[in-house]
Amino acid sequence: MTSRSRSPRLRPLLLTTALALALVAATGCGTTPAPDRPAAGRSSSVGPAPDRAELEARASAAQLVADHVWVTESAGYALARQSVGVLGDDGFGSVYTEPEGGQIQLAVERLPHADADCTDGPAAGSDREPVVTCERDGEQWYRATESGHAYAREQGDLVITVSGEREKVDRATLRSAARAAHRADDHELDQVLPSAEEASGRQPVERGDLPPEGDGAPNNEVGASG
Repeated sequence: MTSRSRSPRLRPLLLTTALALALVAATGCGTTPAPDRPAAGRSSSVGPAPDRAELEARASAAQLVADHVWVTESAGYALARQSVGVLGDDGFGSVYTEPEGGQIQLAVERLPHADADCTDGPAAGSDREPVVTCERDGEQWYRATESGHAYAREQGDLVITVSGEREKVDRATLRSAARAAHRADDHELDQVLPSAEEASGRQPVERGDLPPEGDGAPNNEVGASG
């Protein structure tokens, strides 16, 4: 395949390393699955399938679309459940980590074709890190910048991207995770989705000091006495 040097049409990492680290560090134990749930990525057929209505309710409580939740797997990597969250309006994002510091980011979003296929030319006015490699690899597109690389593929109107840092995640590992990525079945949803209690704790808090008009900044006006 022919590698091409071009300005990026795609975001090299849909979840940046800084964001991934912040998500994983939120509780200090990001790589540890919940005690009663196996590490997500491989469906467990033990026991009856969870109630679908309950799963849909849990997804809704976490502001997620159940059908947009995908999982993957890679040897030595475990899902950081604290990283599970919404991307954009109704997308899905998660991070898989390993003990040596490697991170694989999985992103599922509604994006145009050009955000999956990096061979169509540079995006006008883009200030992203230049792409040094852009090529087709099987059913997916592979792209790399100096610091990061990613695999992307289209599934209907969704673009599924698996990405990581080149220094921490080699291409073979990234390719394996990209090929293993799939829509979560009911057992996997049960492993990945926050519980109803966890989801309720993630709901945004309504501010009482925001004006009904304008840019939403709080009123910090002081009185005459200062």
